[in-house]
Amino acid sequence: MKETMVESEVTYTVEVAGKFYIIEHVPARVCKETGEQYFSPDTVERIQALLKSNKQPDKMIQTPVYEFA
Repeated sequence: MKETMVESEVTYTVEVAGKFYIIEHVPARVCKETGEQYFSPDTVERIQALLKSNKQPDKMIQTPVYEFA
C-alpha cells in the first residue's frame, strides 16, 4: 500500500504524570490512508520543552471522564 502524506496542523494530546495536556496547531505530516501523524525532530523538541516549561496555558478546559467497565 502506498501511503500519501500531507502537511497539516494537528491537535496533540498527551498524558504526563496523570495530567492531560493539549497542544493545538502542531505541524505534522499526516498519512491520508491511516491518519497516522508524524512529527519532525524539531517539533518533538519544542513539544517537550513546552511541557517542561512553567508557561501558563493559553486557555483551560473541563473534560468529562468516563470509566469503560
